[in-house]
This record gives sequence, structure tokens and C-alpha cells, in this order.
Amino acid sequence: MTHKRLCTLPLLLIMMMAAMMTACKKDKPTATADGTHTDSVKGVPQFDADSAYLFCQQQCDFGPRTMNSQAHDDCGKWIAEKFAQLGCEVSTQQASLTGYDGTTLKATNIIAVAHPEKPVHILICAHWDSRPWADNDPDSTKWHTPVMAANDGASGVAVMLELARIIHNDSTLNVGIDFVCFDAEDWGTPRWSKQPEDEKSWALGAQYWAQQYQPAKGYVLQYGILLDMVGGQGAAFYQELSSLKYAPHVVEKVWNAARTAGYKDYFPAQNGGWITDDHGPINEIAGIPTIDIIPFYPNSQESSFGPTWHTVNDDMAHIDKNTLRAVGQTVLQVLYEE
Repeated sequence: MTHKRLCTLPLLLIMMMAAMMTACKKDKPTATADGTHTDSVKGVPQFDADSAYLFCQQQCDFGPRTMNSQAHDDCGKWIAEKFAQLGCEVSTQQASLTGYDGTTLKATNIIAVAHPEKPVHILICAHWDSRPWADNDPDSTKWHTPVMAANDGASGVAVMLELARIIHNDSTLNVGIDFVCFDAEDWGTPRWSKQPEDEKSWALGAQYWAQQYQPAKGYVLQYGILLDMVGGQGAAFYQELSSLKYAPHVVEKVWNAARTAGYKDYFPAQNGGWITDDHGPINEIAGIPTIDIIPFYPNSQESSFGPTWHTVNDDMAHIDKNTLRAVGQTVLQVLYEE
């Protein structure tokens, strides 16, 4: 994800949107001072951060899941098999995509549908590939080193797997879920390349999925939530501007749910900038209103995506179970309010 932050909306409109988002439900005292969750809201299952952390670790155990690598292929098979074990109907979407430099990328989008019998479905998605180059590392000698991508990739898939585990065989949930793991998201133009930055070099798997998208027979895909870098230490998830443009009602729904679940501090009702990410083609091509839950570190010198973004330090040592829990419990709150 790139991730330009283009704050192009008029200031007054941004302020009006922010004001709208603050008209939320009353908080519930369900989070302790250190941000850990103490008790789930009535009727909403508890998100198990230990389980999500393990799912994250298991992806990293394959090594960096860079395009066209054995680790990538092996991990993709593992993800598909895991979703199937958790009761989902799994299919894969394979494509040969072209990278920024002309490289042919053997990509696989993994689609896992939970409760297909439900008439209304929600899209929950993340990318599962790893950045091939640590091109934001403070040590330039590591700029060609593959990134482990514990946060920038594995964390989103880990949260989705835990959600699938929780809702498996739960008859109280009113909606079905389409989990989609997008491939080839992180092959965007590296900073050391002599080629100009091209926003379309990012999110290649999501672009392909959106171009091929056809409404499913038997149910409506109502809206989507993209999970990107949802396990980092010190993360806070500001309201991303293209999410506000295309799906303001979903932003409101998610930030309300965070307050209800006791995680408002992780989800400040403030502008986090404009992001190029997988939700772009979902909104613009597939026409499904989709938001991006993605962190914003306003005081980070290394990157507004946090100090480990696209560095060799994006590893399990920098994954925080409290962050996984905050995001996972918030998404559960959204789903069980439907």
C-alpha cells in the first residue's frame, strides 16, 4: 500500500465529516487502562488475540511471502486450507499480473465464504503477499531485502482467520461473510527504482478481483472492510479520506462499533489522509462501498504507517496482541450489529 496521503478534500467538508462521525453511541467501560479488553458486549463473541497472533506467526513461519516464491505458494495453500477447516467455502482466483518493472507475477486471490445461505453478506479483506524489498529501512544496504510482513500482510489475514473461527457454526449471526485475501498488493514501485511512482503498480490482485467481480447469486454483498497493518505496536486507526468519500456510512458504523466495544482510543474520529490501497479498486471498479482500517502514526519520523513499515523490522517481535484484539473485537461488533 503506498501510500500517498493526498489531503485534497476541502477543509470544511473534512470537518463536517469528522463532526458527523462523533455522533456515536455511548461508550461502554469494557477496556482497561492498558487497552486490553475485559468483557465482550452482550451478544458479541470475544475475539481471541492469542489465536490471531498464532495465525500471524504461522504465516511468518513460511518466511517472506514474496511473489513467485515457494514460501508464497506454500503459504497460500495453507491459508486456503485453514479457511476450509474453519467451515468456509473456498475458491481461488489465479492470474498472471504484470509488475511495475514488467515482471510476470503468478498471483492467487483466495476467496472464503462463511454462511453462504445468508441473504446479506459483508466483505472482509486483506492482502497476504509480502513486500519484496525493505525500501523504507533506515539502512539503505537492506533496501533489496524481502520484508517478513508480520504486520503489513499477515496481521490482516490473521484477524480474518480468527473471525472465521469464531463465526463458524454460529447461527445467531444475521449476515454471511466473504473473506478475500488479495495477492500482489505490495509490488508497487520501490523508492530506489528509477521509474516514476505509479499508483496502479499497487493492489494488483484487488484490481483484478474488482475487474472480474460479478454479484453472487443468492445474496447481496452490502459493503466491505479492508484490514491493513492491524497488528502494529502503538497503532491508531484514523478515518481514511477515500473511505469517507466512498463509504461514509461504513466509516460511521465501524467507528461507532469501536466505541461500543470499548476501543475508541484505537479509532480516533480524525482525518488520517488519503491512501492508495486495495479498497480503491473495490470502490471504483466493483462499486462496493469499502473502507480501509489502516494505521496512521502522525508523530513517526520513519513513516506515517509506523516505524516498521517496509523495513526488516516488520516481524513478530513488533506485533501487539492488544492491537489485534482492538481491531478484531471492533469488526465483530460491526458484524453482530447487522
